[in-house]
Amino acid sequence: MKLDILAMGPHPDDVELGCGGTLAKAVAEGKKVGIIDLTNGELGTRGSREIRLKEAEAAKNILGVHARENLNMRDGFFLNDETNQLEVIKAIRKYRPEILITGAPEDRHPDHGRATELIVRASFLAGLPRIETGQEAWRPKRIFHYIQWKPLTPDFVVDISGYLETKIDSCLAYASQFHDPNSDEPETAISSTNFKESINYRAKDWGRLIWKDAGEAFISESILGVDSMEAFL
Repeated sequence: MKLDILAMGPHPDDVELGCGGTLAKAVAEGKKVGIIDLTNGELGTRGSREIRLKEAEAAKNILGVHARENLNMRDGFFLNDETNQLEVIKAIRKYRPEILITGAPEDRHPDHGRATELIVRASFLAGLPRIETGQEAWRPKRIFHYIQWKPLTPDFVVDISGYLETKIDSCLAYASQFHDPNSDEPETAISSTNFKESINYRAKDWGRLIWKDAGEAFISESILGVDSMEAFL
């Protein structure tokens, strides 16, 4: 299946938190969209590998994306090396996305920045025909980074008005990870009430900056060009 947009993240839930609204909107507009998680999130303090995979499938169905895969890299220990680059290369060549979305260039969680470096490197290598995987070479036309924990400055914000509830629902499909007053598992950086509420208020704040109800912010890997100033109107 050829995809218009492929979103990749290190753990199940990263993509939903970073760009779930954008993906839901793209699906509603008739685009072919997919998600690839590098790991199962098995080192997470709460939940388990099996729970996370079930939650990921539920989130996939909420967003309506057309494909979701897990590359089963080692959570916490995956490297930006040839072995893992080849796995990402094969995934990119399989789905041939026009747009690749990945995580923030730097973030609180060390897996996030390392995953981004791996994915960006592999996306370039995927376009080199002499790297043989039994597939046609393919390089996405654009790479965009969703913003995660750190309040980085975006290059643009996507209007997700009308899709914020879908984003929130896809995130809360990961019930094991977020605030649950009945849970007796240890508290984490994302299990607080504040973090759960931040899914809504951060999207609302990005929307405020572009005079819309809700938004998701992105950084572009390359300089963006337009045909004329009217493209901004």
